[in-house]
Amino acid sequence: MTEIPSAAAGPGDRGPVHTVPVSTEAGVCAAAGFTAAGVEAGVKKSGGTDLALVVNNGPEHAVAAQFTSNRVAAAPVHWSREVARQGNARAVVLNSGGANACTGPEGFQNTHTTAELVAQGLGIGAGDVLVCSTGLIGEQLPMDVVRRGVPEAVAALAAGQQAGLSAATAIMTTDTVPKQACAGGSGWTVGGMAKGAGMLAPGLATMLVVLTTDALLPADSLSAALGQACRVTFNRTDSDGCMSTNDTVVLMASGASGRVPEQEEFTRALTAVCHSLAQQLITDAEGAAHDIAVTTVGAATETEAEDVSRAVARSNLFKTAVFGNDPNWGRVLSAVGTTQAQFDPDRLDVTINGVTVCRNGAIGDPREGVDLAASRAVDVEIDLKTGDARATVWTNDLTHDYVEENSAYSS
Repeated sequence: MTEIPSAAAGPGDRGPVHTVPVSTEAGVCAAAGFTAAGVEAGVKKSGGTDLALVVNNGPEHAVAAQFTSNRVAAAPVHWSREVARQGNARAVVLNSGGANACTGPEGFQNTHTTAELVAQGLGIGAGDVLVCSTGLIGEQLPMDVVRRGVPEAVAALAAGQQAGLSAATAIMTTDTVPKQACAGGSGWTVGGMAKGAGMLAPGLATMLVVLTTDALLPADSLSAALGQACRVTFNRTDSDGCMSTNDTVVLMASGASGRVPEQEEFTRALTAVCHSLAQQLITDAEGAAHDIAVTTVGAATETEAEDVSRAVARSNLFKTAVFGNDPNWGRVLSAVGTTQAQFDPDRLDVTINGVTVCRNGAIGDPREGVDLAASRAVDVEIDLKTGDARATVWTNDLTHDYVEENSAYSS
C-alpha cells in the first residue's frame, strides 16, 4: 500500500496529511460485482491486446462520467455522454489502436455497432453500454476485427486481479506499463484503471479511465464525488498542454457490498484512487525523465493558484531546463508573470526541491544547491504572498524522446 493525499489534505501536497491507503496490485475487479477482459482483436497494427471490456454485474448499475471539453470530440464521446446521462450503465467497452475521432457519420455508426455487439453478447440493451476508443485520430475503426473481438472479450470475462490487469493492458497505446489502483472503505472498495502517456492536458487530462465501486450509491452521489475527485487530480495533470478528443472517465457502482458510505468518506477514497492513477500517468508520460509537482501557495484564490501552477507546468522553457537538470528559476518567474493572479513581483519566492532559489523576486540561495539529477521527483513551490489559497499541477520534463516518439506516431 502507498499513502496518497486525499482531497482533505489540500490538493497536490506530496506529503499526506489525511491519508487513504492505496494499492496498485488490483484495478477494476477489486470491487465486488465486476468482471473484465482484455483480448487481442487486431485493432492495433503493432499487435498485442487491444480490446477491453468491463461489466457491472450488479445488483445495481449506477454510473457517472466526465468527458473531454475539446469541441472536436470523438464519436464514442458523443455516444457515451448520452448513455451516462441516464444514470445507469451495465458495461464499458474500450479499444486501443484507433481513436474513432473525426470520422463522420460512419465513425458514429461504428461506435453504435460496437455497443450493439456488446449488448448482444451480454443480453442487455446497447443504451447500457459506454464505448471508449484511443489511438490515432482520423481513421475508421477496422470493424471486421471489432466484430470478431467483442464476442471473444465477452467469452473471456472473469473476476479477479488478472482479469483487471488484462483489461488495463489492452487499453495501452504509447503507455509502457498498465495503470491500476484500488482503495478500501468500511466494507466497500473503489478500483480503477487508466491509460495515457501523451496529449495529457485538462480538462480532462487526456486519458481513458474506468473506475468501479461496490458501494451502494445513486448516480447523483457518484457524479458529485467524481467531479470533486477529477477536479483535484486528473484536471491538474498536465503533461504537454495538448488536449485530446477522447478523454473519458467512467465511474460505475454495483452496490454488491450492500454498504452505503458517507459521501465524504467515499469521495476521499475515490480521490485517492484517482490521484494514484494520475501520478502513474505522469510517471509514464512519453519520454519523461522527471516528475514535476508545481505548487503555488499564498494565492488570493484557489483558481489563481491553479492558474499560476499551470502556467509554469506548461512552460516548455522550464520543462526543458528540468530535463537538462538546470534549476532555472527565471523561467518560473517568467511564466508566473503571464497570469492574471494577484501578486507583487517584488515579493515572489520560488523554492525548488527545498532550496529557495528566488527570494522577494530576486536572487535567493545559490541554485547550485539544487540537484535535479539525484531523483525523478522535482518539487517547485511558488509563494505569491497574497492570501491563503494553494493548488498543485503535476507535469513532467520535455525530452528528446518525447519529440522522437511524437514525430513518428502515425507512421
